[in-house]
Amino acid sequence: MQYPSKLVEEATDQISKLPGIGKKSALRLVLYLLKEEKIQTEALAGSLLKLRQEIKYCKSCHNIADSELCAICSSPRRDRSVICVVEDTRDVMAIENTAQFTGLYHILGGVISPINGVGPSDLKIDALFERVKQEGTAEVILALSPTMEGDTTAFYITKKLKGTPAKITTIARGVPIGGELEYADEVTLGRSILRRTPYETQ
Repeated sequence: MQYPSKLVEEATDQISKLPGIGKKSALRLVLYLLKEEKIQTEALAGSLLKLRQEIKYCKSCHNIADSELCAICSSPRRDRSVICVVEDTRDVMAIENTAQFTGLYHILGGVISPINGVGPSDLKIDALFERVKQEGTAEVILALSPTMEGDTTAFYITKKLKGTPAKITTIARGVPIGGELEYADEVTLGRSILRRTPYETQ
């Protein structure tokens, strides 16, 4: 692809590294920014830089936050006896959009995947175990995507939490097998949360 400027080429290369954006789409975005007022481009660049410099992660659930505790963990309205275990922040957002869950969350930061070199020690599983022990959690909901990796992670967590007083449940399989949680529609995901069932290890 021929570029009119080295600066345009460099900006296009950087934007095309974002997921779902190819070189042509990246070039269109660069040319769009060049047509806009300079202050808008500066505002975009400034907000991205501020995001990287100032973003924090909740010390309790590991969700993205503006302070030490996220808005969910610091809310007095949440049911602190229930923890919903999810893979990442996008899953928290998906469940919150259903308005069906009032407990707390715990973000693992991924799922166990030997093929990709991700083991239990790479995730926030030990931190979950400590939370359950220290906070006297009554129920742990495993809201992981129904994939092989998600099921493997759920099985490992269930074994890890065995012996604690917490009841282990999993969301009802209204979510399609092999699907990703973040892409489930809100009605299906909401029903899955409400109709969660005991997690069977046999």
